[in-house]
Amino acid sequence: MEVEDSGGVVLTAYHSYARPPPPSPEPRCAPRATASLPGSRKSIPRCRRITRMLSNESLQSPAFSRSNSQASVDSASMEDFWREIESIKENSLGAREEQTPAEAKPLDEGELEAEWLQDVGLSTLISGDEEEDGKALLSTLTRTQAAAVKKRYNTYTQTLRKKNKQSVRDVRDIFGANESPSILEAIPDVPVHSNGAADPGQSARNVANDEDLEKNILVEAEELSFEVSYSEKLTQAPKRNRFKKLDFKKEDYVLPKFVVQKTRFGLTKAEDLSAEDMKKIRHLSLIELTAFFDAFRIQLKRNKTEKVKGRDSGIFGVPLTVLLENDRRKDSGVKVPLVLQKFFEKVEESGLESEGIFRLSGCTAKVKQYREELDAKFNADKFKWEKMCHREAAVMLKAFFRELPTSLFPVEYIPAFITLMERGPHIRVQFQALHLMVMALPDANRDTAQALMTFFNKVTANESKNRMSIWNISTIMAPNLFFSRSKHSDCEELLLANTAAHIIRLMLKYQEMLWTVPSFLIAQVRRMNEATMLLKKPLPSVKKLLRRKTIERGFDQTCCLFPPWQSDVPEGVIRVHAPLLSKVSMAIQLNGQTKGRDILAKFQCENSHGSSECMKIQNQRLYEIGGNIGQHCLDPDAYILDVYHVNPQAEWVIKPQQSV
Repeated sequence: MEVEDSGGVVLTAYHSYARPPPPSPEPRCAPRATASLPGSRKSIPRCRRITRMLSNESLQSPAFSRSNSQASVDSASMEDFWREIESIKENSLGAREEQTPAEAKPLDEGELEAEWLQDVGLSTLISGDEEEDGKALLSTLTRTQAAAVKKRYNTYTQTLRKKNKQSVRDVRDIFGANESPSILEAIPDVPVHSNGAADPGQSARNVANDEDLEKNILVEAEELSFEVSYSEKLTQAPKRNRFKKLDFKKEDYVLPKFVVQKTRFGLTKAEDLSAEDMKKIRHLSLIELTAFFDAFRIQLKRNKTEKVKGRDSGIFGVPLTVLLENDRRKDSGVKVPLVLQKFFEKVEESGLESEGIFRLSGCTAKVKQYREELDAKFNADKFKWEKMCHREAAVMLKAFFRELPTSLFPVEYIPAFITLMERGPHIRVQFQALHLMVMALPDANRDTAQALMTFFNKVTANESKNRMSIWNISTIMAPNLFFSRSKHSDCEELLLANTAAHIIRLMLKYQEMLWTVPSFLIAQVRRMNEATMLLKKPLPSVKKLLRRKTIERGFDQTCCLFPPWQSDVPEGVIRVHAPLLSKVSMAIQLNGQTKGRDILAKFQCENSHGSSECMKIQNQRLYEIGGNIGQHCLDPDAYILDVYHVNPQAEWVIKPQQSV
């Protein structure tokens, strides 16, 4: 690997921007015994060994990188990945002591499934406690989601029975005695009703459209629907299409364009929901992701990875939650660590047009000095950012993610993604799996990932000058974002490298859609909140029932969504509050065509007397609060009458939109 020193800047891992030569036509896999010989491995750097492995005819690339999926790329294009690995090892920054991974005790099947049940908010199935939230969650599951929960709970109970630890409830006591605990074989191929988002005819049309799209993959723009559960949609598709391997020519690696199908409820971003509702979205997303992989007969095993205990102070090696806790003492609305935002700003100032910006390594001595100063002075606002250049900022940005106690993305899911890509499904299916994984991320990880992808979008927008394409960014950042401290063979590491780079590539390509919450998950959250309210609501006494019956006498509830004892607002009229504007309240009559932007326009018209008021209303959004949703920022294109019928008890407030 050539290294040039130019003015204190070390240029590493740079290769020609021209298209690399195609790989040999029929490579064969190397025997693992050769990879285990210590004499030959120590003498050859990892980068060169993997490069030789990619180009040698006696070795083979992973199956999915040849012709089975659009992840296929020229073998030489992965050199950036291995050179980044070698650069990490050779150019050790030396600013922190080597952290010893905590010994992870291997878990059996029952313990893994118990951890999964806790992660999805169903710990009550293990403890046996009665909790409204757990009951409400179970009542909203689709058939495939319920099947996934049954499978994990059955494994957990069978393991406990073998150990003779304690008596456990049968799965039929939870899901009903008439339901079979088997997974997907018992699910009939009928349209979906349970998610409340699709009618039988629409579901059948969606499946038919999917089959047509399978025949003509390279379309200009493929429409995606978020209305129907991904796992339910897979079970409706014929197996020949679900498991069909799609062959792609090498030159067809350009990712297709997707367009999200608009609905009358509009599209909802993750930041548009309240923290309580997003917690439920995470639980449902993990259940749905598990059911999704079950449809492909792929086990989403969360095997324990080696963990490193994070630091309690400083910047590098500190968990994201600790960094955010410290930053919120300065700004309560912070969602992305402030030091990371500073790194973004420094690169954007003068580095977006710098050729090979993330391949460059700054002066090692300066980087080490800046790291020490950041750890000591950043939280006290005493670090002088003007002396740092974009090269050092880019190096420390990569080190920031690499030294997190746990990787930004769940590396334990990579084996399942490898198997999925080896099956060679359409990129749409890979996107759906990635979409659910993003929705299941903790808030800190998801918000940070969103800010990172937005930043990389600015980098790739200057590709003609900095020579950093989407694939270049993906291969360089993959070892920093999907790092694993476990030992792997060369063949296994090659699979991990290709998959991690391809996942980041998908995130960069489809980042505008990845942070949109699927409509079927929002519908489940609404039903979950309604079920929780019903379970918590105390039973009325006989006197109250008789009194209510007297009041209701002669009143037809089908004519009005608001009973007279609940509200004096007529049907189809909402009262919108805007506490930060001059016009603080307004009653608005809805019709079938009233959208969120129409209500904002009415307030803008009423508050248009001053320029400051005009500026203020432009930064406001309409929120739906209460009832069967915690807080929901409405899409300006959403039809308010539809939302009104779904949530008649909601309050309507205009206030500034929350931002990541």
